[in-house]
Amino acid sequence: MLNLWSSKPTLPAEEKPEVEVTPRAQRPLLKIVVLNTKGGCGKTTLSTSLAAYYASQGYDTALLDTDPQGSSLRWLANRGGREPTITGLTGCDKTGRVTRSFLMRVPPATERLIVDTPAAIDNLRLQDAVRGAHAVLIPVLPSDIDIHAASRCIADLLLSGRIENRHERVAVIANRVKKQARMFETLRRFLQTLEIPFVATLRDTQNYVYATERGMGVHELKDRNVKQERHEWEPLIAWLESRPTAHVQAGPMPLDGTHSGA
Repeated sequence: MLNLWSSKPTLPAEEKPEVEVTPRAQRPLLKIVVLNTKGGCGKTTLSTSLAAYYASQGYDTALLDTDPQGSSLRWLANRGGREPTITGLTGCDKTGRVTRSFLMRVPPATERLIVDTPAAIDNLRLQDAVRGAHAVLIPVLPSDIDIHAASRCIADLLLSGRIENRHERVAVIANRVKKQARMFETLRRFLQTLEIPFVATLRDTQNYVYATERGMGVHELKDRNVKQERHEWEPLIAWLESRPTAHVQAGPMPLDGTHSGA
């Protein structure tokens, strides 16, 4: 029935004015490199979890796998068509040989770039891996062997990687910790002399295994108890988001974080 008393008659659906949506401003690129020259320390799990976190927070996220084993890209394949999407990039050719495709151009809209690196990386590739990185994360397991290897990796990184402002760009993460391990105190004292922060401790839990098998991150799990995991990630995310970044300009951007005209 027509409402004759209405002072503002309703327009037919096809005549309703369209609401203009203002595009979201692109956020600066943050390149995060996950590095440790010792295998089995959880680099891929950390890399994929970071990618999943940033994608779930609405960032345009890319995941670069420079490991010939391609574990990060397999995780991405398990993700299938799940939203939000993550752009997968490879740093190896078809033979599995790591190449200088580190310098390939990433999609210009990328806001968060996560780089998963191989173990036993030589000095030349080490320099390529960290070039232009705003943050370098070194996961360390709670064992004497792993802590010793991490100390050597950090020394190589500072000498060969030519890291400037290391206290702003390099951080260590205690990974797969079953309980507060006293052996980390030795590493902590070593890091203090180098002005490198120990930013997070991530416990050993099956939630990471469960998420990885499904191409997900722990922050995306809705049906499991991940409250503690999310709490453990808070200082890491806070540290990453406080890194100085360069403003993104229009056009393709190479992986070293530079742009034409810089």
